[in-house]
Amino acid sequence: MRIEAVRTVLPEHRYEQGRITEAVAEWTDADAEQLRRFHAATRVRGRHLALPLEEYGRLDDFGEANDAYVTAALDLGEKAIRAALEEAGLAPQEVDHFVFCSSTGVATPSLDARLAQRVGLREDVKRVPIFGLGCAAGAAGLARLHDYLRGWPDQAGLLLCVELCSLTMQRDDTSIANVVASGLFGDGAAAVAALGDRRTGAGRGPRVVATRSRLYPGTERLMGWDVGGSGFRIVLAADLVDQVAATLADDVKGFLSDHGLAPEQVTSWVCHPGGPKVIDTIADSLDLRHGELDLTWQSLQQVGNLSSVSVLNVLEEHLARRRPAPGEPALLLALGPGFSAELVLMAW
Repeated sequence: MRIEAVRTVLPEHRYEQGRITEAVAEWTDADAEQLRRFHAATRVRGRHLALPLEEYGRLDDFGEANDAYVTAALDLGEKAIRAALEEAGLAPQEVDHFVFCSSTGVATPSLDARLAQRVGLREDVKRVPIFGLGCAAGAAGLARLHDYLRGWPDQAGLLLCVELCSLTMQRDDTSIANVVASGLFGDGAAAVAALGDRRTGAGRGPRVVATRSRLYPGTERLMGWDVGGSGFRIVLAADLVDQVAATLADDVKGFLSDHGLAPEQVTSWVCHPGGPKVIDTIADSLDLRHGELDLTWQSLQQVGNLSSVSVLNVLEEHLARRRPAPGEPALLLALGPGFSAELVLMAW
């Protein structure tokens, strides 16, 4: 498939990191000095939040937080879809397949059903809502959209990722994982419009060549949620970067080798900004020390880790800022719960 457009939409409520740190210290029982230290270490300068900052302290339970998730996710999702379709020159009625990814709230009917009606998708649009892939879902959703359009090359597809990480914060959790998460994750939505290979479009985005999914057995507690009465309690193990260091390079090199490529031949690296240690580990493992991850760092610093939305935000920046020669290879990658990796090989 060919990517026709990628558009990120962020909530209007933006705050500098220091202001968020102060607010989190007021709402939680976490040690204030520890909070400031860990928040600073994320290297995030500011984040967009689903709600005004003063409203978070008034969220009493999971139900209220999830209601806020549904309302904000529908608003951001609609804006992202309309922006991506407009940029791609597609009418909503032309979309045949709709993949929706989110891991920060729940709803039945799933939000894709509600959004399909709000933006005017056809009644026979094929919908695939995906929950639980976390940060990997942007890459995984792109890969599953590609799988569909390989089988239906005359059709058009849409991917939407929405993550409102701020609404999952646990005020009674003083664990290091929750302290780090409260300083790292932000909110946003991103949509991708794509066409099968037999359909001509106006976009100048890359073509997806191949995809690969990698699931690592015995790593379920590296990343994810513990779900309880107060909602989603984050699981984020300190040795996650050790798993990345031990496995990612071989998986990436093997995937590229299967397509006659080596890492040094890849001209664009579209990497999910998981956090400073993860980005540094990816750079060390793949010898990416010459600016290849500049846009990944930029996304982290400007808006934080947006979970599944982040890698699509980085892809949007690549489309806006870089114009490699036709045919040059690009690799999009993201890591997520499972523990898992998702790789998408593209060609400009």
